[in-house]
Amino acid sequence: MELKINNITRYYDDKLILDHINAHIVDKEAIAIIGPSGAGKSTLLRLLSKIEEPDEGSICVNNNHLNEIDPGEYYKSIGFVFQAHTLFPHLTVLRNITLVLEQVHNYSKTKANEIAITLLRHFELEDHMEKRASQLSGGQSQRVSIVRSLAITPEVLFLDEPTSALDPVLTQEVLNTILKLREDNTDFVIVTHEIAFAKKAADYIIYMQDGRIVEMGDVTILDNPETEELKNYLSNVFMW
Repeated sequence: MELKINNITRYYDDKLILDHINAHIVDKEAIAIIGPSGAGKSTLLRLLSKIEEPDEGSICVNNNHLNEIDPGEYYKSIGFVFQAHTLFPHLTVLRNITLVLEQVHNYSKTKANEIAITLLRHFELEDHMEKRASQLSGGQSQRVSIVRSLAITPEVLFLDEPTSALDPVLTQEVLNTILKLREDNTDFVIVTHEIAFAKKAADYIIYMQDGRIVEMGDVTILDNPETEELKNYLSNVFMW
């Protein structure tokens, strides 16, 4: 995966959320964006996925210049998993996955079913495929959301704090699913507060604070941070 972020600025009303952010990241499979609440992490992720547009600057994801590419075309090449569960509650797990494949990507019903069932088995969710989404636990719902995003074989999967509303047991279920993405060589960018998980799953870390990228580098920066900001953040996290 390659990300080029050039002088990105983002405002909400008159409040500066992202302050002239720059980064060029090459040949990384798993990027974790960490930092305190309100740092601008989720906003950056939404810009990378073109859910929002920057007020200034430009972004390029795998040679896709986001200020030039048609949003519909870009959305077909990426996956996104939100903090909140976004499954259709009245549909079965299987239909939640096949619906997108059939109606957005024009797969036949047979092919869509084949892809969905294969993925559900791979991620050990086949026992739930005929359940309605409303019958799932929070952890199961997020795991199915990840599978649904993977069904289109995205170039990059974006995950925005997918464990934020889950208890520790369900959190571990979801994190184990994301670890499997690494085994499958799926490129992803995740916003997370789970530092131990980021250390295990990511090969590149972006630390944000006050709308800026303060420090970034290989996952080893979590053991040997250079900036006082990251040192203080990690000491506060592990103090708890």
